[in-house]
Amino acid sequence: MDQVYKVAPQLLKFLSYLLGWLPWIGKPVAGFLSNPPAWFLLAVAIAIPILFVVSVFPGIFAYTTLVERKALGRIQNRIGPNRVGRWGLLQPIADGVKLLTKEDIVPRSADKFVHFLAPVIAVIPSVLLFSVVPVGAGLVPVDLNIGILFAFAISTASVLALFMGGWASRNKFSLLGAMRAVAQVVSYEVPMVLAAVAVVMAAGSLSTLAIAKAQGGGILNVTHWFVFRPWGFVGFILFTIGAMAESARTPFDIPEAESEIIAGYHTEYSGFKFALFQLGEYLASIAMAGITVTMFLGGYNGPGSGPGILGGLISMFWFFAKLGGMIVLTIWIRGTWPRVRVDQLMSFAWKVLLPMSIVNIVAVGMWHYIAIRPIAWVVTTLWLVLWFITLSKLAASENIEKREYRYAS
Repeated sequence: MDQVYKVAPQLLKFLSYLLGWLPWIGKPVAGFLSNPPAWFLLAVAIAIPILFVVSVFPGIFAYTTLVERKALGRIQNRIGPNRVGRWGLLQPIADGVKLLTKEDIVPRSADKFVHFLAPVIAVIPSVLLFSVVPVGAGLVPVDLNIGILFAFAISTASVLALFMGGWASRNKFSLLGAMRAVAQVVSYEVPMVLAAVAVVMAAGSLSTLAIAKAQGGGILNVTHWFVFRPWGFVGFILFTIGAMAESARTPFDIPEAESEIIAGYHTEYSGFKFALFQLGEYLASIAMAGITVTMFLGGYNGPGSGPGILGGLISMFWFFAKLGGMIVLTIWIRGTWPRVRVDQLMSFAWKVLLPMSIVNIVAVGMWHYIAIRPIAWVVTTLWLVLWFITLSKLAASENIEKREYRYAS
């Protein structure tokens, strides 16, 4: 916010220069912008981050859907969208127009107010998540000293919308999908938060900007990234799995498993309400990818990033490049991994991820108190590998009963 407040006067002077060429109204407005009052500067400084969040990230969402459909087509030996515009580049616009013009069908027995409210609430937490994601050196919409805590609180609120949609639809498949969503988010939130605790302990702050700054320096501004530590690498894997499960991405999309419960919580949704659910899911996935980049992949840090205009632009490039890499990773996983069974999903969260995240916190403590880095590398690596093998053996030795499917006669 402070960086934006410093940039706002230069931006207004540039606008006043452009408007000065216009007759009549241009010169008075240009005169006002060249020497604006303090309250107007504050309003502009507040508006710039808001406009950035509501314009850039929904645009990323629109073309992420196109990239995902193209990539999945490639993985599945298909072509993918290629009819609307050259190479299918206008497909997101066509999808938006189609969903806007489709009929909105609401079941007769549904709770109409809650049925309408659920998709709206599904989008709000996803958009608010971006407010604490630093996209460049000092460039974060709101630098909260509890940024990570705020992100987890907001991301968990999205499950309320899923349950509202499932319950209001008065449909057993919708309700079952909503109950699955609640169970899944609660189960995977615990190991995900514990994975983030390791980062907070290492950085000494809950601020996302402070966490990104703690990973600066080193060779080419890279070697201090937390992912290049034994505990950071394990935490990165744990957090990535938890983030994918929380945003219901394949293979963790059991709340809307079409092969089992039609479409889950949004079975009775059509038109733009359905689009809002998908928008919320994709934005949450992108936002959690941004949080992952900030906590483990150095955030905006990279070769050439730093203070100044040029350093700021380079830092933004590195952040969005890493964000794109995380999005590609989730698409790759979706195209290659089958959906896991609901009982296997819960067992994996509580019996593998949860104990491993607690073990990882102990590893951070070891890393902090062992001053000689080569010894710290060996000790923490052996500690994590030992527990990984132990938990893997325990999970593999569990006797999973064969499921019996019974049908009503």
